[in-house]
Amino acid sequence: MTPRQRFRQYLEGDAIGYPVSVFDPVSARLARHLGADLGILGGSIASAVVLGAPDLIVLTLSELADQVRRITRAADVSLLVDADHGYGNALSAMRTVEELEAAGASALTLEDTALPSAYGESSLGLISVDEMVGKLRAGVTGRRDPSLVVLARTSAPATRSAEEVRQRVAAYAETGVDGIMLIGVTKRDQLEAIRQTTSLPLVMGSSSPDVSDEEFLRANGVRVVLRGHQTFFVAMKALHDAMKHLVDGGSASALNEIAASAELQNAVLNTDAFAQWEREFLGRE
Repeated sequence: MTPRQRFRQYLEGDAIGYPVSVFDPVSARLARHLGADLGILGGSIASAVVLGAPDLIVLTLSELADQVRRITRAADVSLLVDADHGYGNALSAMRTVEELEAAGASALTLEDTALPSAYGESSLGLISVDEMVGKLRAGVTGRRDPSLVVLARTSAPATRSAEEVRQRVAAYAETGVDGIMLIGVTKRDQLEAIRQTTSLPLVMGSSSPDVSDEEFLRANGVRVVLRGHQTFFVAMKALHDAMKHLVDGGSASALNEIAASAELQNAVLNTDAFAQWEREFLGRE
């Protein structure tokens, strides 16, 4: 089963998938080493890793695609990629799908948030339904591999009326996308109303209602639940603490107790395979 087929299996089955936030080849290898089969690369995390910058849409499509390629080349995790607004208009969204498919993404989201922020605007708005429908239709058209999952992401539940949410979800569902990602759903009745609007699989954020109640979620079409990106921030804190220890005059050997073991390093870096290739191709003992 390919990574894309694996992601689709969650959308089409009864089990709920919980992607692990990954951000580079090492984190992706760790996820697979631990048995995780779904991963997610958030736009904010990609911006942090590639640029050391906040999530202000300063990352370019090519930079995102390069990072996706590094991750999927290193591990066969089924990677969900946050493609933000598709990096422009509908034709840009089509190009975004093409590039992320070529980079090895298993799934991606295109959202209706008005990005980047307009001059003088302190809060994010939403683009019109018609513009979003055009982006989604173009994105689906840009797909070459039918197993690639394209998801419509909407933040309407956080700021718009229930009627507008239903209108947007219904319109997006008719574009050929494979599912709907919902941001801002906080009550059960919101999710139930959306479920009555579409039969497509739903993806929910960690702030959604009763994410621990799998029976309720499954009954309402939820097939993937996100859990945030704390893995990246935990890694950032671990690096900070280790570097501070050294900067403050601590010994490197004192870090051995909390460092990755040789066994874990070998598993993540694929050391045994490289040793075999050295013997086979470089004539080394």
